[in-house]
Amino acid sequence: MSFQPVLPLSGFTGWGFLKRTMERQQAVQQALPVQQRDEAYFRDKIGKADTAEKLVNDKRLLRIALTAFGLEGDVNSKAFIQKILEGGTLKEGSLANKLADKQYQKFAAAFGYGDFSVPRTRLSTFPDEILTQFRARSFETAVGAQNNTFRLAMNAEREIPALASRTISENAKWFTVLGNAPLREVMQTALGLPKSFSSINLDQQVAVLKKRTEAAFGSSDIGQFRDPKKLEALTRRFILQSEMQGQAAANSPAATALQLLRR
Repeated sequence: MSFQPVLPLSGFTGWGFLKRTMERQQAVQQALPVQQRDEAYFRDKIGKADTAEKLVNDKRLLRIALTAFGLEGDVNSKAFIQKILEGGTLKEGSLANKLADKQYQKFAAAFGYGDFSVPRTRLSTFPDEILTQFRARSFETAVGAQNNTFRLAMNAEREIPALASRTISENAKWFTVLGNAPLREVMQTALGLPKSFSSINLDQQVAVLKKRTEAAFGSSDIGQFRDPKKLEALTRRFILQSEMQGQAAANSPAATALQLLRR
């Protein structure tokens, strides 16, 4: 039995309902036998996966590990994932460091296969560390199956404050956003930028994002989103803009013609 969250409404009203009921809905998901079995399996097996090869050759273990970082779509890309894990993150030229999507970097760093003689999988605290992320991401995935806007908003509420707190330059933070497809979509949508925005020069993209962010929120810095009120304003703006775009698409001449053909 797969978990289906209760999402009776869309738009900002539906988002408010999800936020109010999220804790209860997550508890329901975590109590399901399939979720309990996955967690028990991970706790039992992860300490024995002392090499990247052992991890990728256990598909169930790999699925849980990848899901914890939002990378479950790569569960069948064993060679690719093994190379990322074995390269680690301490070497500047490693694959995880080269990839634009920094979730791979987080994934490789968390497991430590390429960075330490003894991987982090042997730590007693490791199963809880990964399973906490697995629960959150599993719930987001279930929400996204019904409403991807809500999934993107949930991801942004977790990832943007973490990025805002990093001790890197503001430009580096913006480049991180541009390299992370879900965060990019949230920022572009919230700031009213078209899909074609991604085709312009990266430095120009950063300049436009800064300008639009300052106009909307009073500062061009991502650091401002450490403030819960600023973060709430961002997610609200994203959800409302997404709803407006959806309504515009539904009322377009092409959509109207399609509806007529279906009658």
